[in-house]
Amino acid sequence: MSASLPDWTDSKLGTKKRAALWLLQVVGEGNIFTKSALRDAFPETTQIDRRMRDLRAHGWKIDTNREDISLDANQQRFIQQGEAVWEPGKGTPSGAGAGAIGPAQRRELLVQDGHKCRSCGISPGETYADTDITSQLDIARRTVRQPDGEDKVQLIVECNRCRVGNSKLKADVGEVIDRAAKLPAIEKKMLSSWIDQDTRTFSDVEQLWADYRTLPAEARDLVRQKVL
Repeated sequence: MSASLPDWTDSKLGTKKRAALWLLQVVGEGNIFTKSALRDAFPETTQIDRRMRDLRAHGWKIDTNREDISLDANQQRFIQQGEAVWEPGKGTPSGAGAGAIGPAQRRELLVQDGHKCRSCGISPGETYADTDITSQLDIARRTVRQPDGEDKVQLIVECNRCRVGNSKLKADVGEVIDRAAKLPAIEKKMLSSWIDQDTRTFSDVEQLWADYRTLPAEARDLVRQKVL
């Protein structure tokens, strides 16, 4: 046990702080723990599962079987430590990504994101291409680097497949803004149109290119002779 950390068994600490310290001192990064083991460690706390989930709002990475399909329903994996919530002035919920997500907030987010996965655009119950698997939408937490360098946890609607693939993704909004500012005027205007409509529209030339790519070789040669 590290001498620099408080003891997770110290009853003077809040439950969320103790849960974070238990992960570090008992479980260890990269290791699996069970819900049963968590409840056994905190028998006096009826909502210990919720206190553990609250750590995600402070940058703690804890995977369930929604993010890691190798886990069963009773298992979770402690991936990475986040904010040192036991230190003075830290661990206070703030921002849209803090705390548990209630039904009303969930409905609001789904409406805000058009009841579609922000990453792939699939709707709930829709079948993934070339599979017989149907999608489910959930609310995911995404770490977003702000233009001033501060990291904030924000909420996003994602399907079950994208949620697993994007679980370790960190977005950098400052980089996106900088790249957009460097675009040529015509491309910036196109991007502005997509942002305004919250959807990408294809120009005639892009659609023609897509159609050309689908043609057999002989047909492509004929187009090439007429166009070039």
